[in-house]
Amino acid sequence: MERTFDQLLDHLKGELLKMGGAVEESIDQAVRSLVDRDNDLAQTVIDGGKDIDDWEVKIEEECLRLLAMQQPVASDLRLIATTMKINYDLERVNDQAVNIAQRALVLNQLPMLKPLIDIPRMAELTRSMVNDALDAFVNRDVNLANKVRKIDDLVDGLRDQVFRELLTYLHGQTDTTMIDRAIQLILVSRHLERIGDHASNISENAVYLVQGRIVRHKKEELEDLEMEDTEV
Repeated sequence: MERTFDQLLDHLKGELLKMGGAVEESIDQAVRSLVDRDNDLAQTVIDGGKDIDDWEVKIEEECLRLLAMQQPVASDLRLIATTMKINYDLERVNDQAVNIAQRALVLNQLPMLKPLIDIPRMAELTRSMVNDALDAFVNRDVNLANKVRKIDDLVDGLRDQVFRELLTYLHGQTDTTMIDRAIQLILVSRHLERIGDHASNISENAVYLVQGRIVRHKKEELEDLEMEDTEV
């Protein structure tokens, strides 16, 4: 029996959430491969990048098929449009996790520059941001979407802190291996900051799904909408 449109939408959301879970795991594995100096785990993240790429294409094709064959309107159209945007951001999050794993492969061959404190904290925050942003999408929760945006500011602050601290290691240094290690860690913090940005994008799209308003680049407007969580 042919599935109803609602069943097709539920399947689409289910696939997106499963992909999101896999992407969250990639973030965790990528940073653990750096902290634990585990090259096998780093390679697992890199190898899994192709699977996420294929998953993203599959979801996009399903969205386009629903748009073409079902011609949805109003909230259903917003749901499919939002799913396509979130799908893209999740794939980009995974790209950043792969980048971190690639940095780990380089750093794991060298002596540790310093104990890793802020980078694991950034990873914990960004993974929770992705999870909360997806929850905001599924539960149509504008308050939770706004929380994600606020955490992004904290992630940005940690990135700046990592940068400032590593600059002290570079000051007056002539040891090229130390310089390379510091640069690699700065790049890791940048990749994590970008994951936070993509999680913020997902939260903004959750607001669009609920409110029908585009709040991209309008942080103050998202805060104003915090308590307006009824669907248009």
